Amino acid sequence: MALSQMKNFQRRLDNLANEAVQELDRVCGNQLWKSVGFDAFDGMSDAERRATANYYYGQWQTVKELQDALS
Repeated sequence: MALSQMKNFQRRLDNLANEAVQELDRVCGNQLWKSVGFDAFDGMSDAERRATANYYYGQWQTVKELQDALS
């Protein structure tokens, strides 16, 4: 992969991670999820908010794993 392609890929991963963090902060109402993980939102009574949090947490974890693999 060319250097420019790699930088573009890393930028897109950063954008996905930032989107996930913003949405998780919004859905959870705090940043506790960063230290607690799934437990921060698994107890939510609103199923839609819980599903959204699970989706974005999975997105955030996937991006972090890809970034670690590329490092």
